[in-house]
Amino acid sequence: MPSQRQLKGRIRSVKNTKQITKAMQMVAASKMRRAQDATKATAPYTRTAREILAHLAKQGETKNHPLFEKRDVKNRLLIVVASDKGLAGAYNSNVTKQYVRELMADNQAGVKTKTIAIGRKVTSFVTRLKDTELAGAYEDLPDTLEGHELRPALDTAFKLFQAGEIDAVDMVYTEFVSSVSQVVKTERLLPAGDTDDEPEDTSIAQAIFEPDGETVLASVVYRLLNAQLFQAYLDGRASEHSMRMLAMKNATDNASDLIDDLTLAMNKARQASITQELAEISGGAEAMK
Repeated sequence: MPSQRQLKGRIRSVKNTKQITKAMQMVAASKMRRAQDATKATAPYTRTAREILAHLAKQGETKNHPLFEKRDVKNRLLIVVASDKGLAGAYNSNVTKQYVRELMADNQAGVKTKTIAIGRKVTSFVTRLKDTELAGAYEDLPDTLEGHELRPALDTAFKLFQAGEIDAVDMVYTEFVSSVSQVVKTERLLPAGDTDDEPEDTSIAQAIFEPDGETVLASVVYRLLNAQLFQAYLDGRASEHSMRMLAMKNATDNASDLIDDLTLAMNKARQASITQELAEISGGAEAMK
């Protein structure tokens, strides 16, 4: 059984750890609120952008636009959004599991895969794989990211798609639903408008484009696709901070339980020591009679 000194040392160590996890929990909660506000603010615009692109694609307005060209998928690019830091629960592992499932599906279908990694964790994971080629890596991006800061990744995807080196671009990221619910999903980015989802806003079908759909599309398609990638990044950040907050809360609660158990063990050790001393004193007194 550990001595009282050893137990005191363990209690002191666990209390220090608890202070750290509590501070990290509060920081993550603050960042989560800001990230949540950001993703909720941009979600309606992104949803409408996706619906506009899908509507134009179905109406044949995009038949001459290179970013809407549908081809048999023999080469695919995956844009994987994860984090730069750990201690976020299962956030990064959930993303990499979904990513591996996509790689396995491509391998079985005979599709060659390239990857753009956003986040240090997924970058280090991709570099250890043999079934994919790393087409780009972006690390240490700030939480308060501006949309244009993701353009290098988007430009790489555009160049590969227009050059015919890839036939489709998909994003693997974590969609933020609520602070306790996040869903890892794969979403098509290119060819643009390639979705079977029904639009939530039916008024898009009655929209009139001036001077015409092709002219409007040529000027806004890049922004609308950038909005989708930006939304995936914001959702990922909100999910990351949410899962880190929950992970640190669980760590703090576990530390509290461990402190209680160690305190109880120390009290038992102290009581046993006192009992032993009383027994020795009593035995000595009896021996002196």
